[in-house]
Amino acid sequence: MLLSTQITKNKTYDNIFFAEVDNIIVEGLSDKNNKKIQNSLKYLISENIFFIKESEFQNILNKNNLVHSFYIKKIYPNLIKVEIYQTDFLAVTIKNNKKFYIGSNGKLISQEEVEKINYELPYVYTKSNYVSFIKLKKIIDQSEFNFEEISSFYFFPSDRWDFKTKDGFVIKLPKENIAKSLKIASLIKSNEKFKEKKIIDLRISSNIILSNE
Repeated sequence: MLLSTQITKNKTYDNIFFAEVDNIIVEGLSDKNNKKIQNSLKYLISENIFFIKESEFQNILNKNNLVHSFYIKKIYPNLIKVEIYQTDFLAVTIKNNKKFYIGSNGKLISQEEVEKINYELPYVYTKSNYVSFIKLKKIIDQSEFNFEEISSFYFFPSDRWDFKTKDGFVIKLPKENIAKSLKIASLIKSNEKFKEKKIIDLRISSNIILSNE
């Protein structure tokens, strides 16, 4: 979070410590969600603009699953502007028989909170390891694999992941050295010699297993 205070140069400072907030503007989300946050911050109306602490905003905004980060600007004498950076939607998951989106902030966002999404997202099959999934995505983004070509992810109690590509390859990853394993999987996947091998098992570091099913 960032917070700044702007004071117009041609303003007199006689009543600087009596400046009361009379307007809060929220931007960055949909009109509906901006309004929701704006209403949550209404209790700051009539408070002194200089004495409002960062924690006042953090307590409200950190509870909103759509918020990735935010910037607060106090504009003397009576305006506060809240600029929100919305979390990116990375994948879809199911929890308690309900569909949720996994945000880049590590939070689950319900369908009711989201405007219509016009692009396809992979499914993630896990009960709670969403932060682990985000870490895995970052590693994949630095590899030869295109995240958009992956259809699904599967987490296992042994603390490791498998994923399936849209063209039918299943990559079984080890618990550690994931970047190295992805490099090996990419080389195998692109080799015509192994084009019939749809399962690339890299769980054991010293042994690569290729199979059709």
